[in-house]
Amino acid sequence: MEADAFERLLRALNRRAPFRPFTVEFVDGGKVEVDHPEAIVIRAGVAVYLAADGTPTWFDHLGVSRVIGAVDQPSSA
Repeated sequence: MEADAFERLLRALNRRAPFRPFTVEFVDGGKVEVDHPEAIVIRAGVAVYLAADGTPTWFDHLGVSRVIGAVDQPSSA
């Protein structure tokens, strides 16, 4: 994922109203579920996720394989 796209996507997901959890999946198979808008900080192409127990997970655009929950489902008419 490109650095600019990485930042734009994470910021957009974090600002959705109402907030909806999303999952960041890493190239090594690990993942984090961002369950609160204040659980992640994005700056200069790096993100830090802080779990409810205080455990930090640092990652950047090179380590992310995909973001699950990033695309809204089309609304039915």
